Amino acid sequence: MDYQSGMIEPLYLTELTGGNPGIRRVAHGYATSGTWRRVIYRAANVALEVVPALVADTLRRPTKPFRMEDGVDPGADADRVALYVHYAPTGRVSGMVRAQLALLVSLGFAIVFISNGPAIPEEDWQVVRAVCALVVRRENFGRDFGAWREVMPEVRRRWPSPNELLLANDSVLGPIHPLTPVVLTMREGGDGLFGLTESLQGGAHLQSYFLLGRGKAVVADMMRFLGTLYVSQSKWLLVQMGEIRLARWMRDRGHRVAAMFGYDRVSRAAVADPAERRRLMGSHGKLGDLDRLPAAEAEALLHEWPLNPTQHLWHVLATKFGYPFLKTELVLRNPGRLPGVEAWREVVPADAPCGLPALEAHLRGMQA
Repeated sequence: MDYQSGMIEPLYLTELTGGNPGIRRVAHGYATSGTWRRVIYRAANVALEVVPALVADTLRRPTKPFRMEDGVDPGADADRVALYVHYAPTGRVSGMVRAQLALLVSLGFAIVFISNGPAIPEEDWQVVRAVCALVVRRENFGRDFGAWREVMPEVRRRWPSPNELLLANDSVLGPIHPLTPVVLTMREGGDGLFGLTESLQGGAHLQSYFLLGRGKAVVADMMRFLGTLYVSQSKWLLVQMGEIRLARWMRDRGHRVAAMFGYDRVSRAAVADPAERRRLMGSHGKLGDLDRLPAAEAEALLHEWPLNPTQHLWHVLATKFGYPFLKTELVLRNPGRLPGVEAWREVVPADAPCGLPALEAHLRGMQA
């Protein structure tokens, strides 16, 4: 079967970029615009977020899930387990999320569905129970890493030694392109920790919205990492201690760590396309002269001042690589004020696995 039909770029894993992030790359993690004024502003805001959060973390008492119930099929013999984190301000489980769950089931996963939102309507709860092995509703603390950490003792009790562990959440819209070929390509990669997108901001790491661990030793170390993770109210601390640290932690233990859409590969494709170059020029303070640079210099600049691939490189990912998702935050809020995001619907194919009506219904629920 040709899993890559219709895609301009073939699917394959690339090892994470090694080495130290360096001070300029760390600074850029604070300042998407690449200006020192923004660096100072962002650093001040981080401090205002982190210091009160550390105090609150110290005073906080541990809590238990509000509700936990077996699914119709508890998946007692499952060898592939997915931990899927959900949030909606209404508590509803959208049609898009239901489609994502059904797709993960078709890929052989027993799903632990974890909601960080308000009470799920009973009808939706039962719909989720029908396809998931375990359904949990918990306090909205610690975001996705907090949810994964809190359920880990129960997961280890039920599935002490699975061969695959998927960490996922509903922070992405889609799939707008087939997800199954992506997962199958990851499985063909053997044992290791695999993600969709690689970010260099703060040091090379896998962005955490979709992470697949393969092999019992890999999964055991992922469980160990999550079981001992420091969870905070601070989003910045969670990113540093969870997302950025995980790849390095796993690599230090001898595991393969690779991305399906490696940063250098995607940025190189963007530089090779004049339209994508123009799109990037208006998205970042350091890229105003990108169209005047030779390809090698343009690629070096994108490496020196790395971008967030799911934000700045969203268009080239969707149109050149068959990337299956769009970041919900990008579409709803466009925090970097990136040009052209309002035209996101144009990259959703007519035959998308999850079409525009489902995506727009999900977005309306997130704005409620």
